Amino acid sequence: METRLQKYFTDCGVLSRRAAEAEIAAGKVKVNGKVASVGDKIDPSKDTVTYKGKVVEPPKDAHRICIMLNKPRGYVTTTNDEKGRKCVTDLVSDVGARVYPIGRLDMDSDGLLLLTNDGELANYLTHPRHEIPKIYHVKVKGIPKREELWALGKPIEIDGMVTKPVDIRLVSTSRDGREETSLLEFTLFEGRNRQIRRMCEARGVEILRLTRVAIGEIKLGNLAPGKWRHLSRAQIDYLKKNLKAK
Repeated sequence: METRLQKYFTDCGVLSRRAAEAEIAAGKVKVNGKVASVGDKIDPSKDTVTYKGKVVEPPKDAHRICIMLNKPRGYVTTTNDEKGRKCVTDLVSDVGARVYPIGRLDMDSDGLLLLTNDGELANYLTHPRHEIPKIYHVKVKGIPKREELWALGKPIEIDGMVTKPVDIRLVSTSRDGREETSLLEFTLFEGRNRQIRRMCEARGVEILRLTRVAIGEIKLGNLAPGKWRHLSRAQIDYLKKNLKAK
């Protein structure tokens, strides 16, 4: 049975679909010894796929897992980095399976990140139309007024597409000497590239810290920075339920 090459990578737990497309486009993937193209289809029972000279094949242990990581700042959300920066996969090398990130958190952000070797689940959760909200706590300079919060959450254009409105609420305020700061909670139903940072930049709001604290009902809780744990059966069922609903 044929499958698209980039999907085969997710099925094997090697790369996410988007990452696989990028590597294929860069000429790093071959099928039966020939350089592949994005969109190529293969028959896993007959064709041999290699990536950077190594054969890509499904794991012998087909057990699918999903973990949560409290990503610290200073790590890039990728499986490897050509610039030699620290990768989130360095923090989960003891998982016992090859997992890759679901979605992204930029290097200067921290908080909840899911990683999995379940390609179907990863593809669903990274699809722009999925409806599981992502919740962020964002520390900013100053104390915005109600009308400023309303303006901050209005749609903006990112990469040629207009975003959906974003729910924003003021969680708390504080003062350190002469500096006033606010903790804002952003609830997003989509995940455009650096969306919150670009929203704040467009409205002249300076971010001091950006932390993802929840993905739907899955909360970061008291998980320490740099540590990971397996999702509970109930949490996986929650994600799968949303997947099957589509």
